[in-house]
Amino acid sequence: MPEPFKTEEITEKLILVGVSRQDDEDTEDSLTELAELVETAGGLVVGTAIQNRESVHPGTYVGKGKLEELQQMISELEADGIVCDDELSPAQLRNMEDVLECRVMDRTLVILDIFAARASTSEGKIQVELAQLKYRMSRLTGLGISLSRLGGGIGTRGPGEKKLEMDRRLIKNRIAQLNRELVQVQKHREITRGQREHNQTRVAAIVGYTNAGKSTLLNRLTHASVLEEDMLFATLDPTTRNLKLDSGQEILLTDTVGFIRKLPHHLIEAFRSTLEEARYADIILHVVDASSPQREKQMEIVYETLQNLGVSGKKTITLFNKQDKVEEQEGQKDFQADKSLKISARSGQGLEELKEALEEILREDKQLLEGIFPYDQGGQLTVIRKYGELLEEEYGEQGIYVKAFVPAELYRNLEKNMKTQEAEIQAGEQP
Repeated sequence: MPEPFKTEEITEKLILVGVSRQDDEDTEDSLTELAELVETAGGLVVGTAIQNRESVHPGTYVGKGKLEELQQMISELEADGIVCDDELSPAQLRNMEDVLECRVMDRTLVILDIFAARASTSEGKIQVELAQLKYRMSRLTGLGISLSRLGGGIGTRGPGEKKLEMDRRLIKNRIAQLNRELVQVQKHREITRGQREHNQTRVAAIVGYTNAGKSTLLNRLTHASVLEEDMLFATLDPTTRNLKLDSGQEILLTDTVGFIRKLPHHLIEAFRSTLEEARYADIILHVVDASSPQREKQMEIVYETLQNLGVSGKKTITLFNKQDKVEEQEGQKDFQADKSLKISARSGQGLEELKEALEEILREDKQLLEGIFPYDQGGQLTVIRKYGELLEEEYGEQGIYVKAFVPAELYRNLEKNMKTQEAEIQAGEQP
């Protein structure tokens, strides 16, 4: 029998290129992160080049001398292309390809490619395709001959080569269609949010830098089955699960898309309905990779992204995760948060303290209710158990004695029933 055909995926060998501006001190860290992104997308980093400039070159991203150096590196390292650490303009893309005669990509394209590989729900796929098409739409004049190139590699996942062949009019039509589909998804989200508000359900949004351990935390607390991997953007589609606390109170936990430096604006726009879960949440759980030497910068980026989304005035608990990997215990404090905790989502360390902190925050929005319900009002206890925190209940001759924390919205009606009952008891005791 003839041997079966063997196929193997070709790994692109790529050189990373960055520009270090005078006021930019973290170019090397940004390129280290870009290397992780490239590897996540399936590429192999074979070299790195950094140019110190006041600003990026408007025509070729880097200067003439650095372009000549890149030509030599590409030849010596047998690289297939380069990846720039910033989003390139159409002119920069075209000019660099003309000079270097190889494939030129930017950070945005790599991130979009990873998102395309990770999206699994219909909503996620719509959002990714929309972001990719908007990115390509703005670069049709700059892509030149690369539009007709076929084959695999970073940036070709998702909509696929057929989308690369589309002309501007077809892409515009497809974008319009995807926007209509996304509007329907947003309406569904708004209905879901409305139901939560009507049911007095509190929501905590889990936010944080990518690969900080958000999915692991959700799985540990709620026994969800979200994918956990030590890689950037391991999970993309948001997941919501119910968490029942020791007091009987319930809260919804929603996992969100991981943040990253230089998050493409195309993605922020496309994923706005998903990212806005944090905006409508009652509590923010900010997960930080405490073992990362870049944790301070990552925390800063998370807060900047939340601010851009209009998320403010929320109770925030910062969770310094991965304590099982931390060697240095200093500096684990977030002064922008209402509370900071040290946890390990994988081992369970600190999760009981987290639950207690959630109990305290939920209790802040409630009022203490104490009195006696008549037996024909016994159904009120079901309401209290569902939306409040029942501390005591005692069945006596005059009715059901209750002591509980209840939402302010329900307090008035519940108290009115109690007062009526107390008045009847007092009237019955008078001679």
